[in-house]
Amino acid sequence: MTEERIIVAGFGGQGILMIGKLLAHAGMMEGRNVTWLPAYGPEMRGGTANCNVIISDVLIGAPIVTEATCVIAMNLPSLDRFESFAQPGGWLLLNSSLIPRAPARHDVQILAIPVSDLARQQGSLRVANVVMLGACLALTQAVRKESAIAAIEDVLGPSKRHLLGINLNALEAGMAFVTKVQV
Repeated sequence: MTEERIIVAGFGGQGILMIGKLLAHAGMMEGRNVTWLPAYGPEMRGGTANCNVIISDVLIGAPIVTEATCVIAMNLPSLDRFESFAQPGGWLLLNSSLIPRAPARHDVQILAIPVSDLARQQGSLRVANVVMLGACLALTQAVRKESAIAAIEDVLGPSKRHLLGINLNALEAGMAFVTKVQV
């Protein structure tokens, strides 16, 4: 059985829910069972946001992730809140551009990724979420790269087609970072 249980967390405006939506969309395109459960404060931009994503080859009993195979923390409050949700041996992916401390856990695999810096190199801080998505895919193989690309194309739609290039470059940058550090 293959199942990825992912928690994505950060502040509103970082594209947290979009990471989850892209993962779920790509999983559906592969014919897998998926859930996407978003949670965010009423203030949205600048407030807290997180989502639970499950991508599975079997039926999913509940959409809530309590033991994540991967926790993505895009800021320090998210690391503080969700670090304990990573299962032993699971991944803890950190936006090292915004998280100044190391995690307290020693029973998980940790990768600090300067996603904000990598996004700026692509031309816009707004694609930091897609950089992190690329890193997540390179580590977990939750969905195939081709499915993620197709999901980005679908979710952007015709009205945002002009943003496709920078998003695909951001996805590649996240994947290349993981390859470069040879995790």
